[in-house]
Amino acid sequence: MSISSAAPRVLLSRAALEQNARTLLTDGCTVDLRHDAFGHGLDESARILADAGAGAVLVDGPDEVERLGAVGIAAHVNGAADIDACALFGIPDATASTTEPVMRLEGRVLSTKPLHAGEAVSYGYTHRAQQDTRVALVTGGYAQGILRALGNHALVQIGERTHPIVGRIAMDVCVVDLEGADAPVGAPVAYFGTGAMRDALAHWADVTGLTALEMAVVIGRHGHREWVA
Repeated sequence: MSISSAAPRVLLSRAALEQNARTLLTDGCTVDLRHDAFGHGLDESARILADAGAGAVLVDGPDEVERLGAVGIAAHVNGAADIDACALFGIPDATASTTEPVMRLEGRVLSTKPLHAGEAVSYGYTHRAQQDTRVALVTGGYAQGILRALGNHALVQIGERTHPIVGRIAMDVCVVDLEGADAPVGAPVAYFGTGAMRDALAHWADVTGLTALEMAVVIGRHGHREWVA
């Protein structure tokens, strides 16, 4: 079976950002949208938050100030924000987020195959099956910000069940142990931000030593971003 080159999608919820804004913003407050709105995309995030009552946004440089100013959004390079960026975007702290996650990362099942007891997967054979099982090759690798350290240490959700990522994570794909189940080609694979994986970035932070916000920046900038309702 040929393998699609499709990258995982970074899905951004307009409704979640609007809900968080209603909860957190006061009229005229300043919000921090540096680092391309922490991977969420500066222009659309700024528009949504300006419509919700934000008075100004913090950005990285004069080009962003000029671009947002051209559409009537006040932007500054210096100053302090009135709202915590993690709360605004629903990025979890050490345990969970108290607001709705705006970003979710979704891959797809490319193919599945049986894996017999004793057989290994991926580079370096860091994982060997303890018993006969079935594994899925799914879109998403370190080129999209799914760090190599997460191999053998993180879960994904396929359908109603969660399954472990096994073996080393490759550039654009990783392997998931279906643990005796099966999954259709094309089935969505949730890495974080929804369902049972809602706050998985908190676990990723614990495994990698990076903050959840840092990983959101990298993933947002390297993935295919798409705003959804």
